[in-house]
Amino acid sequence: MWRARAAAACVFCRNRANGTYGARAKSPLQKLHLVSRSIHHSCNPVSKFQRLPLRISVQQFSILNHFPLRNSKLLLVKYGSQPQRTFWLARVASRLLKLRYIVLGSAVGGGYTAKKTYDQWKDMLPDLGEYKWIVPDFVWEIDEYIDFEKISKALPDSEDFAKLLPDFDKIGESFRSLSGFFTPGSSGDTAFRATDQGRENEKQYKKGLLGELILLQQQIQQHEEEVRRAADQYSTGSSQQKRKIPDKEKVDQLQEELLRTQLKYQRMLERLEKENKELRKIVLQKDDKGIHQRKLKKSLIDMYSEVLDTLSDYDASYNTHDHLPRVVVVGDQSAGKTSVLEMIAQARIFPRGSGEMMTRSPVKVTLSEGPHHVAMFKDSSREFDLTKEEDLAALRNEIEIRMRKSVSDGCTVSSETISLSVKGPGLQRMVLVDLPGVISTVTSGMAPDTKETIFSISKAYMQNPNAIILCIQDGSVDAERSIVTDLVSQMDPQGKRTIFVLTKVDLAEKNVASPSRIQQIIEGKLFPMKALGYFAVVTGKGNSCESIESIREYEEEFFQNSKLLKNCMLKAHQVTTRNLSLAVSDCFWKMVRESVEQQADAFKATRFNLETEWKNNYPRLRELDRNELFEKAKNEILDEVISLSQVTPKHWEEILQKSLWERVSTHVIENIYLPAAQTTNSGTFNTTVDIKLKQWTDKQLPSKAVEVAWETLQEEFARFMTEEKGKEHDDIFDKLKQAVKDESIKRHKWNEKAEDSLRVIQHNALEDRSISDKQQWDAAIQFMEETLQSRLKDTESVIEDMVGPDWKKRWLYWVGRTKEQTIRNETKNELEKMIRCNEEHPAYLANDEVTTVRKNLEARGVAVDPCLIKDTWHQVYRQHFLKKALGHCNLCRRGFYYYQRHFVDSELECNDVVLFWRIQRMLAITANTLRQQVTNTEVRRLEKNVKEVLEDFAEDCAKKMKLLTGKRVQLAEDLKKVREIQEKLEVFIEALHEEEK
Repeated sequence: MWRARAAAACVFCRNRANGTYGARAKSPLQKLHLVSRSIHHSCNPVSKFQRLPLRISVQQFSILNHFPLRNSKLLLVKYGSQPQRTFWLARVASRLLKLRYIVLGSAVGGGYTAKKTYDQWKDMLPDLGEYKWIVPDFVWEIDEYIDFEKISKALPDSEDFAKLLPDFDKIGESFRSLSGFFTPGSSGDTAFRATDQGRENEKQYKKGLLGELILLQQQIQQHEEEVRRAADQYSTGSSQQKRKIPDKEKVDQLQEELLRTQLKYQRMLERLEKENKELRKIVLQKDDKGIHQRKLKKSLIDMYSEVLDTLSDYDASYNTHDHLPRVVVVGDQSAGKTSVLEMIAQARIFPRGSGEMMTRSPVKVTLSEGPHHVAMFKDSSREFDLTKEEDLAALRNEIEIRMRKSVSDGCTVSSETISLSVKGPGLQRMVLVDLPGVISTVTSGMAPDTKETIFSISKAYMQNPNAIILCIQDGSVDAERSIVTDLVSQMDPQGKRTIFVLTKVDLAEKNVASPSRIQQIIEGKLFPMKALGYFAVVTGKGNSCESIESIREYEEEFFQNSKLLKNCMLKAHQVTTRNLSLAVSDCFWKMVRESVEQQADAFKATRFNLETEWKNNYPRLRELDRNELFEKAKNEILDEVISLSQVTPKHWEEILQKSLWERVSTHVIENIYLPAAQTTNSGTFNTTVDIKLKQWTDKQLPSKAVEVAWETLQEEFARFMTEEKGKEHDDIFDKLKQAVKDESIKRHKWNEKAEDSLRVIQHNALEDRSISDKQQWDAAIQFMEETLQSRLKDTESVIEDMVGPDWKKRWLYWVGRTKEQTIRNETKNELEKMIRCNEEHPAYLANDEVTTVRKNLEARGVAVDPCLIKDTWHQVYRQHFLKKALGHCNLCRRGFYYYQRHFVDSELECNDVVLFWRIQRMLAITANTLRQQVTNTEVRRLEKNVKEVLEDFAEDCAKKMKLLTGKRVQLAEDLKKVREIQEKLEVFIEALHEEEK
């Protein structure tokens, strides 16, 4: 056969080369058929023998069919004597040509089969797109660090590697057989007879367990329609009385079939949910290559919850600008709101009470998925393990404490929101707000405005056009007693964002005489309000110690045996809290996707308006909010405290000495110097001085010195705090600085041991009487003279107030004396005459002298009281004594020589100068000691107190709002919050779009 074909090919080649068969041009022989060239051409060096010309009848050869058809008949061939030939090369070439078509066809068919099998596997696998964040970020950039080309070269060949792969055809057949077990039409299963539409849906959802669930749900709807049609036919008029019994049997059969379908659907749904929950938990708990050590990305619901928290901080009054969706749980008191919320959160997290109001403030609960079932407050880092009863009790106690703290005195409820996040495997992602229960009557112990406050809080949350209202109605009480339904119908008349939940259905089924009343409620025919969906749930038997699992089992058992489902009064998708949770979550995310971008645009416009207002009012100032302003003021205050420690020692000693003398000078003059000066000799003078100085030092002087030092420190601190810094001074910090100063001084306490050490130092200073040089003597005289002159001036001012203006002021300023001043003036003149008569008169006036002065005044027609005479005498004698002491002070200026000789053989005695020198030296030593204590100890302690006060103020938001006020602060605060909200919304929207992809 090969010979004939080759020969025919060679004939064709020759004829083509010679121009036969209608060829238009000659072709060179080298471009002809390769096989004919290599085997038959005489010019080929491989051919060893001459080929005889053949005469055969062949079909016309073309390039599209290289060889003639098999049914062509060869003509007689006359061969001469030819040797035997071997055509092994031709045979190999022929087989290779056949093999390439076989390989090509196998590759195409195998690729198509592999792609089909891969698609089936891909559809059956669960969608793990939500857990993309679990994979570390470096995995997506691993190709930059690893050379995969070198690795691919080191791997075995694809043929060897293909032997290791499983048989996809067998796996696909196994899954199709497993899927066929659940499909309607399987043998022995009369409950799943599908229509033509069901078979089409079976083809569409045949892949995977989730598809079977969707198919079962559609079949349940079809069976429900059939049951309804049968029931309608059964309830028609008398024309169908003959078919009454068969129709009834058909209705019963369809109802039983529908119930079995619903139960099977419920079991498959539970199985799928359990497997999904375990799978999610395993994936989230997977700790591969230190995933727990890196910061995980925030989930969508956490990002959205942060936006709501920021909005709550921005405006606690919940104004109309906040239109972001959340699920608002409202209902009458004790209707089961908290129980429904706990079933959705899968934990008993709220405090419970029998009949009393437990929810006293709104509680925002953010549900999200996580590997562990835990709860956490927004402002706390403590995690409560919801699988442990101790943590659950602690969480309930903490919520109750926070509620009571949020309620002010005299109130029962509060609008302050408590933010709580709950994470756990299998939880539906959403944000719910549990509100206080609506009441109809204010009982004893409640505030009079409790009812109105609850209504206002509920309306404030429900008037948000994007809020989903979860209306909870107690099924065990009469529907006519409901209050919340009227309130919800006012807020959402069309029912576009309301979900109605009927609780305690088990009690309702027992107590209600007509079960159709429950059907009317669920169908929305009993209440005037409208809703998106209606649900019936059971949240326990009324025992607060029940667990979530036991409540769920009781709920499922009740609805499986309930007549409400058997009689088709309720649909399967309208019962159990699990279905409610799924529906609420879907509705929540649908509302979020529809409204979040619009809210982001609204905040963007608000931000533009605020920025424009700031540029117009404060063009040269930075946009510092309250916290940033507080930090700036904090730095300034700390700088001022540091500058307090840089005050020079000389300045400290001067102000301390001056302040201390101002404080004790009156005591020294009145109680020490004047009594001692009344003595007759120097010995008695010195003894009296020593006794009084010791008494003063033991009892009063140290404490007075400490008080002076503390007051001086306060004055210097206040001076630095209130001192203006020129153009850089910002009066917006004045209230804050004053408050910090007052609180720091209030907290500061002087070292108690300072008085004891100071007392010893002052004792030693006052006991020294030795003046070493003339300079100290002159300084003491100057100190004494200044003190006496100051006291004399004060005394003359007092006398002038007593006797009135003199004749110069009366003539110049046209002022006169009062009657009392006239009497005192006459008394003063009389007393001065007495002193002029006896300049050595003692300090006290005798009784007979008082009588003499009174009689002399009465003789001139001036009636005077003896007490007035004594008061006037005190000031007159004081003036006389101070003038006399000043004269003696001038005499002592040259008395240092006599002092050194101890005033021996001298009539001059200057013991008063020595007294003032001792006082002056004590003041200097005390000021130095107090200066050291202030600079070394008290300033540092005061700085520590200031830092503590600033830290306390930084944590107290109410304090900062009180001390940092004004339009500028409020505008910057609003601008910062709006920016933060807008940026978080944009990040959330971006993440939301990525999840949708």
